[in-house]
Amino acid sequence: MTKPDNLQANPHLPRCPWCKESNPLYIAYHDYEWGIYCRDDRRLYELFLLEGFQAGLSWETVLNKRENFRLAYDSFDIDKVCAYGEKKIEELMKNPGIIRHRGKIKASIENSRIIREIRREFGSFSGYLDTFTGGKVIFEPDITVTRSELSDTISSDMKRRGMKFAGTTIIYAFLQACGRINGHVRECFLYKESEK
Repeated sequence: MTKPDNLQANPHLPRCPWCKESNPLYIAYHDYEWGIYCRDDRRLYELFLLEGFQAGLSWETVLNKRENFRLAYDSFDIDKVCAYGEKKIEELMKNPGIIRHRGKIKASIENSRIIREIRREFGSFSGYLDTFTGGKVIFEPDITVTRSELSDTISSDMKRRGMKFAGTTIIYAFLQACGRINGHVRECFLYKESEK
């Protein structure tokens, strides 16, 4: 499914109950991004940092600020983010368009440095994730599930490497966002039980 240039998706299709259909950004995210297997490292990196900012907040809050984050974080250029210092942290803390949480901002920079090391070790962030999933999609269409053995394992490894805001619930949401876990519910028009 290709993302349209405009965000006016069909509002009458049955979707996952978490998708707020009054928000066209949310509809487009659900229909053209969430749960779709992603190998693109830049997008994976963006999703991972944004999930860290979501901690304690709604995904809609983050999604509504996504374009502001892209501007503030140099289009999620990992080398640029890894070079951020105190001056940039203060600049981000004054930016009303993003989530101004000092701990999350600092973690996003340190986590970026760790992801860059992971890329060097595994060839890509995608390759790192595939070492846990075998490159396969896991189908879990239960919206009550917020963690799994897989997210526990990845979270544990990330924390061992020094990552912050990488708890199992955040990692589970990230795995759903990047399509390693497909969580579309049975009533949703995007529901699948397995890869064809």
